[in-house]
Amino acid sequence: MLRRHQSVIRQWVGLTLTVAVTSILVTAVCQYWSSQRLFGRPADRAESSATVDQLAHSFKQVAKEVRASVVSVSSIRRFERPAGGRSIPRQQIPEELRRIFGDDSLERFFEAPQGREPLEQQGLGSGVIASSDGYIITNNHVVQDADELTITLHDGVTHKAEVVGTDQKTDVAVLKISAQGLTAARLGDADLMEVGDWVLAIGSPFNYHQTVTAGIISAKGRRVGVLQSVQGYEDFIQTDAAINPGNSGGPLLNLRGEVIGINTVIASRSGSFNGLGFAIPSKIVGHVYEAIIKHGRVQRGQIGTLIQDLDRDLARSFGYDSTDGVLVQDVLPEGPADRAGIRSGDIIIRYQGKALQNAKQLRHAVAATPPGTRAKLVVFRDGQHREIQIVIQSQENQTRVSRGPPRTPSPTTLGITGETLTPERARQLGLEDPEQCVLVTRVEAGSLAARAGIRRGDLVLAVGTQPITSVRELHESLEGIDRSVGVRLQVKRGKVRSFIFLKPPR
Repeated sequence: MLRRHQSVIRQWVGLTLTVAVTSILVTAVCQYWSSQRLFGRPADRAESSATVDQLAHSFKQVAKEVRASVVSVSSIRRFERPAGGRSIPRQQIPEELRRIFGDDSLERFFEAPQGREPLEQQGLGSGVIASSDGYIITNNHVVQDADELTITLHDGVTHKAEVVGTDQKTDVAVLKISAQGLTAARLGDADLMEVGDWVLAIGSPFNYHQTVTAGIISAKGRRVGVLQSVQGYEDFIQTDAAINPGNSGGPLLNLRGEVIGINTVIASRSGSFNGLGFAIPSKIVGHVYEAIIKHGRVQRGQIGTLIQDLDRDLARSFGYDSTDGVLVQDVLPEGPADRAGIRSGDIIIRYQGKALQNAKQLRHAVAATPPGTRAKLVVFRDGQHREIQIVIQSQENQTRVSRGPPRTPSPTTLGITGETLTPERARQLGLEDPEQCVLVTRVEAGSLAARAGIRRGDLVLAVGTQPITSVRELHESLEGIDRSVGVRLQVKRGKVRSFIFLKPPR
């Protein structure tokens, strides 16, 4: 009996030892593989280290190669002191201070001693050398209205600069200094860059010359609205490389040391870098630079249309099964498009053989086409594709019109009250070239029309493809309309026609 118990005990002990050893081995193996995943094998660590070293080397190499091509741009703008010696003109004193303290107290406070020198405003930006004989690219806003410009090279040598030409529509300026043998930067192709690519920015933020920052391309094709006042061309590269005041006009570089953009603006609530910087792409910069050097200014083309992007509902209302393309809102009288036979409601789908996705793409392509060029367009009209030849005209002859962005439709009813526009009523309203249409006299608050942006005083020209010449025709054309499907209106405000699609959201 004792022997049997001893045998059982030995078996139990042996089994326990086997389990323990197995557990230790399994744990060791798991820890080993875990360490491999977390830290990598020695070979992996070596490869990772080599990659990091290579990236660091690229950063250092670009900084060394390009620093001689980056300059600081100092500007001085002089103001004449107002009569009476006041250092700040009355119209520049904030209204809040005027209400609190009164004009007399404020004028005594802001009164300046007589006989002082004229006021000076100093500015600082950056630039990049474009040629060995002294041409420099920077931003227009860096040099605008400057009375004196000084360029500081990377070695501290300074030169007085003259403005060769500026282009407000892209915020690019070209300067010239009297120097030879300078190190010119190489212009790259921003179109080859992708979101996620590494980039470096070099400039003089807060007067710290030759500052290098690194980041990636965060997005491309951005519009931020800084050039709206001059109907400018925005197609910015967005980057998270640190850009601060003083960086404006400096280069954004790829890791080959090529300039793929000119740093221009930041989006910030504090006035300093918040991770959102924007640069003008090299293709635009190169085009403007060459035009200024050759002609002293930029010549841009136009075709005499107002255009807008398509959404799915608007496209379907024209029987078009895509949102690619550009909708013609209106055609300016006696312009190239008018003479070529382009109509309001046409959808331009190709320009010079290239497919179009949006209005910005067409606007930039036409602007880059030299005036006098015979261009080829393909338009979609009444279910068919038509090829149209058009002669590009200079923007200097373009009639300026302004329009707001397309509005978003809203729920509820259409909500329009109108009257037939008669010649007498048109004269009372001071309308030029009155048309047979319906004048909107009231828009119901909260209605589909109100939230879509239709306003009192607008003219309704058409519902769908049906021209509207009276209130009766407007009512008849709206009868039987399935409001859940939506309806397209052509509306005129001032001199601008546009299309609005009204549909309650699902």
